[in-house]
Amino acid sequence: MESNIPKDRNKGALVHSLYSQGMRGLPWRAINRPAGKAGVGGQGDKRMQSTKSIQPEKSHSILNSNALKLIAILAMTADHLAWLLFPGYDKQPLPILMHIIGRLTCPIMCYFIAEGFHYTRSKARYAGRLLLLAVVSHFAYLFASNDFVGWRSFIPFYYGSFLNQTSVAWSLLGGLLMLWLCDSKTLKTPVKVASVLLLCVLMFPADWSCIASLCILSIGSNRGNARKQIAWCVFYVALYAAVYFFALDQIYGLLQLCTVLSIPLLFLYNGQRGKNASVNRIMKWFFYLYYPLHLFILGLIQQALRS
Repeated sequence: MESNIPKDRNKGALVHSLYSQGMRGLPWRAINRPAGKAGVGGQGDKRMQSTKSIQPEKSHSILNSNALKLIAILAMTADHLAWLLFPGYDKQPLPILMHIIGRLTCPIMCYFIAEGFHYTRSKARYAGRLLLLAVVSHFAYLFASNDFVGWRSFIPFYYGSFLNQTSVAWSLLGGLLMLWLCDSKTLKTPVKVASVLLLCVLMFPADWSCIASLCILSIGSNRGNARKQIAWCVFYVALYAAVYFFALDQIYGLLQLCTVLSIPLLFLYNGQRGKNASVNRIMKWFFYLYYPLHLFILGLIQQALRS
């Protein structure tokens, strides 16, 4: 996922930018803020302007972006292992716990996609990377599926279902495109609304359906207003949980509501990447590699268990 933190390592500049962008959920305050100066300058990369007058008010925000992404990856792995080891809607305590842990992943991914949209130097290249991830992950996702029966499984809608036909990467791409369209200064509102609705239809067959896309749109378009971000995301997740409850499984429908457990983690985000530049570069690309690779490995394990 696109890193959401500029390369300027000046801590004061970072805090100044976050405050000036209105991230009210973070515990920052302005002290002797220079009058008439914006916290974000430059063109495509939106680098921070230097200032020494902004300091953290209280150090409750302890997780950087690398830590949050690692939490999301571990939670996702636990969730996918549960589907492998306990196929179907198993009601035993262990798979339920593993799936609850897995609910942490999607909101964190959605948040960083929205933040990456704000900070990326090239939205086109960012969308291209997500598109490539979606294409590669499509095959890995279906290969890891409990329903995989061979190459025909890669054919869209081969199983006769409209749900879970491809990975969540497709929905993440949809969210980025929604943000890009709604951020346009030239498109009229009716065109934007129609485009979002069309993208919802296109994203519907993905894991997390169009819900992940709409959450990204809500987070990005309400940037700086934590209450609206949370309210809209909870609303969309509640819709997803209701559909799951009535159409698939009641217990697993209620389980989807555990995504709200990610909110405290996001409030612990300190707005920074990490202190080690090498680790930062690795983490920038790690998810792109890990997501399809771990699905492919799970698929191999599943085939071995079947034989």
